[in-house]
Amino acid sequence: MERLKELYKEYAGAEPASVQPITGSGSNRQYYRLTDASGSSVIGVIGTSRDENHAFVYLAQHFTRRQLPVPQVLAVSNDGLCYLQSDLGSLSLFDALKNGREAGGRYTQAEKELLRRTIAQLPNLQIRGARELDFSQCYPQAEMDQTNVLFDLNYFKYCFLKATGLDFHELKLEASFQLLAKDIVSDSSESFLYRDFQARNVMLDADGNPMFIDFQGGRRGPVQYDLASFLWQASARYSDELRRELIGVYIQSLKQYTEVNEAQFRQRLRLFVLFRLLQVLGAYGFRGYFERKKHFLESIPPAIQNLRQLLAEEDGCPYPYLREVLTQLVNMPQFAPTPEAPAQRADGFRTTDANPYKPHPADGPATFSKYDGKGPLVVDVYSFSYRKGIPEDTSGNGGGYVFDCRSTHNPGRYEPYKQLTGLDEPVIRFLEDDGEILTFLDSVYKLADAHVARYIQRGFTHLMFCFGCTGGQHRSVYSAQHVAEHLHRKFGIEVHVTHREQKINQILLPT
Repeated sequence: MERLKELYKEYAGAEPASVQPITGSGSNRQYYRLTDASGSSVIGVIGTSRDENHAFVYLAQHFTRRQLPVPQVLAVSNDGLCYLQSDLGSLSLFDALKNGREAGGRYTQAEKELLRRTIAQLPNLQIRGARELDFSQCYPQAEMDQTNVLFDLNYFKYCFLKATGLDFHELKLEASFQLLAKDIVSDSSESFLYRDFQARNVMLDADGNPMFIDFQGGRRGPVQYDLASFLWQASARYSDELRRELIGVYIQSLKQYTEVNEAQFRQRLRLFVLFRLLQVLGAYGFRGYFERKKHFLESIPPAIQNLRQLLAEEDGCPYPYLREVLTQLVNMPQFAPTPEAPAQRADGFRTTDANPYKPHPADGPATFSKYDGKGPLVVDVYSFSYRKGIPEDTSGNGGGYVFDCRSTHNPGRYEPYKQLTGLDEPVIRFLEDDGEILTFLDSVYKLADAHVARYIQRGFTHLMFCFGCTGGQHRSVYSAQHVAEHLHRKFGIEVHVTHREQKINQILLPT
């Protein structure tokens, strides 16, 4: 906070008269409204990732030059962890649509007009915003690729589909996933994919015009993704008629910037709707079934209803086995509609204290591991050289992960970095500029987060992550340190970091 106040003083020439925290951000970034004596205010942001902050600052400055409706970056701290941006007010589109949501999706004409304005502006950001944009500045990667899609599809499989107890053929489902992922990224695109386009990330000015925020996760990608994300948001409950109208508004706006084959566009949009529904069900499954968060559990029935409606369309799912599995899913008893509530039911989801998987009656009562409920969790993170073997697990649990970093670009092949390690700034800059290590760790973070959250839930005491490379000096050290800091920051648990070949030990104490 002191660093942010200093940055404000450098920008404004005086201390802020008041500093008010802003709640509601879903990330680790902290937002504050800083106001001077005259009542003029700016938004201050404290981030935990220089790369994420850099991406936002670069994109905001680029979009500002393109005269797009985004906040203006006013000042950035020397370490890149704080910045100031213009204050777009306190009214989001999400807040403005509250009454329509609470009325079950019966939106007034004034609310529909806000939606039309927002959708009409989206191609402006996607197409004009992509012109002269250096996508290499995006975080954590420059482009949406097949690996991203497959990860989200498997997230759905493991965190939602398996938790329902539905029986399916793993290899057949994987083949369907491969086809869907290939089709999703089949069209080369030079457009900007917002990635998190939702009503919470749209601010409204005094005249009701939309302004876009929180686009730091954007990258190159197909335009249909953002449209599907917005219109098939489960909690919004948009009617089919309203969706069709807004898709028409979007296409007419898109035609101002590029040629559009409407039939082809609508056909591809169905693929992205399918993908987004599976993607969000994976998130709802993890946040709801595993973390037992009420909001996400309540989002499952309307998301299932959206999926049911899509499957009712002839081309809603063009992959036969996937369609078969999803049809069985939406017809499961816990998701079946009732006469009283055709779209959802009060017991349309289930929770559990420990195990989300339903046992077979013949299995008898569940037993529990002798390690359950001991807690608290301590995570050991190692970097090592494969030449000297994988680190020994001294806990006796025999559990954890070993990740091979040798597929990524090795700075140790270049003379300037041979005497440095993955903790040194030149090596960090080399790895992050190259980008391969960021893509690698993006998947590791998601896997590690799910595992750590589950271990905390069950009260386990130990988990181990090991990162190996050729010499245990550059890539493995960078990866181990960043994963350790990520887990400590996100979960507040005790983390022991050991860079074995560098003889460096560190303990990150619980917060």
